[in-house]
Amino acid sequence: MSKSRKLSNEELASFCSQVSILLQAGITPTEGIRILLSDTNDSGSKKLLQAIIDAVNEGNSFAESLEIVGVFPDYVINTIKLGEKAGSLDEVMSALAAYYDRETQISESIRSAVTYPLVMIVMMLVVIVILITRVLPIFNQVFIQLGTEMTGFAASLMNLGSALKSYSVVFIAILAVLVVLYLFFSKSQSGKKAIKTFASKIPLFKGFYEGLAAERFASGMALAISAGLDTFESLKMVSNLVENKKTEEKIDVCRQVLLNGDSLADGLKEASIFSNVNNRMVAVGIKTGDIEQVLNKIADGYQRANEKKINNIISVIEPTLVIVLSLVVGLILLSVILPLMGIMTTIG
Repeated sequence: MSKSRKLSNEELASFCSQVSILLQAGITPTEGIRILLSDTNDSGSKKLLQAIIDAVNEGNSFAESLEIVGVFPDYVINTIKLGEKAGSLDEVMSALAAYYDRETQISESIRSAVTYPLVMIVMMLVVIVILITRVLPIFNQVFIQLGTEMTGFAASLMNLGSALKSYSVVFIAILAVLVVLYLFFSKSQSGKKAIKTFASKIPLFKGFYEGLAAERFASGMALAISAGLDTFESLKMVSNLVENKKTEEKIDVCRQVLLNGDSLADGLKEASIFSNVNNRMVAVGIKTGDIEQVLNKIADGYQRANEKKINNIISVIEPTLVIVLSLVVGLILLSVILPLMGIMTTIG
């Protein structure tokens, strides 16, 4: 853990889980943080935990202390404040741990879906650059020895390779800019949001991001309700978590239905956030008082479906990139070999 940046989903899940276990054992939050401090060897974690203890010693509540150190999301702080007021802090911390565990799994699924295609694309570019800068000049020497030169597409590619060598500094600068852009979009919150907004409009990824928003909605609603929020306020809080404009609009429709005096099940049905089966499950959960468990089960279902969608996306992208690479390499080689074979036939 680091005091200079927001904690990652994995770090939040670990922190909330450890605090939840200590609270369930009857240990106070302050004493629990001291125990965690004595057990950690990481310097960043020690500084963070000590900062929390210092804030508590100044008379702040546990939630206020987390807010002071500045590395916890507002969602976590607000939820913990509700848990402290309701006297159910241990349950809230457990729910937060489950929520951020799920968020960690989501991040890992997205990373696995993005990393492999990027690696393949980089490999494609490396192979193509080697071909046009190293292999084609060798073939051109063969052509020269045979009394001719490469023409057409092969010659254009070789000229491109010569340009890459001549202006290598420029291309390295462009590559550095691309790396910086990649780091911005992959590390910063605004960059990640821009990527998600763009990807959610691509047909191949659209279904996944809609399912991802539904999973976050179900998980966030279960957490908000367990923290003691009423349904309307829960919808308002969760609207900031789904990171999907279409789903945010659906949540607004659901809130409007509740303002008209209808139930959550009616609102979900009207907004079409869930499938009809899940809507019926919510209706049953409301009647039996098990709405939190029902929403968590729905979130689990969407998580499994999203993992399947990720695998399907990878299964489509993988052979596509291999085929594209094979065609490009084959086209480059044929543009050289076919004229060479014609010359050799003429000589023969």
